[in-house]
Amino acid sequence: MPVAFTCRVPAGVGWSRYLAARGRQVLRALDVRRSELSMALVGDAEMQRLNRDYRGQDRPTDVLAFPLHAPPVAAGVASLGDVVISLDTAILAARERRRPLAAVLDELVIHGVLHLLGYDHERSPAEARRMARRARAVRKAIGPLAPPLRGPAATRRRAAAADRRVACASRSRPPAIRTGRG
Repeated sequence: MPVAFTCRVPAGVGWSRYLAARGRQVLRALDVRRSELSMALVGDAEMQRLNRDYRGQDRPTDVLAFPLHAPPVAAGVASLGDVVISLDTAILAARERRRPLAAVLDELVIHGVLHLLGYDHERSPAEARRMARRARAVRKAIGPLAPPLRGPAATRRRAAAADRRVACASRSRPPAIRTGRG
């Protein structure tokens, strides 16, 4: 289940590996085998253009999905389609919701892939509930993944973590495992 990833916004380069890994995990959680997923991380200007050209809405949005197959998607199709995520809109949503950017990006990857597989929350309230249930199940299945570290502060955190591992290695008990963001 390969994921072809392109980053067309400089601020998103650090998220490339993270999002590609999340795409693979989402496909695995949905039991999609041998199908390629194409993902792109873009800015609001490109997302607004795509939203205007393909949906007739002249504004940016958080995620767009471009399926290659009409639902139901047959098992083992060569490519599912494209998921395009606006990093600018995701950052704004993370700030507004007071949530980590990684969590918001995870939601957008899941949402986009579900659309590729034929889920459509805009079709009916029942379909919206069905899609929400499936998204919750996928989020639970993929679990948390540490976001990428970037910049000088990230380099200092990496060095400090390495120092702690060295210091802990000399103790008789194993070091505590720390999860979360930081």
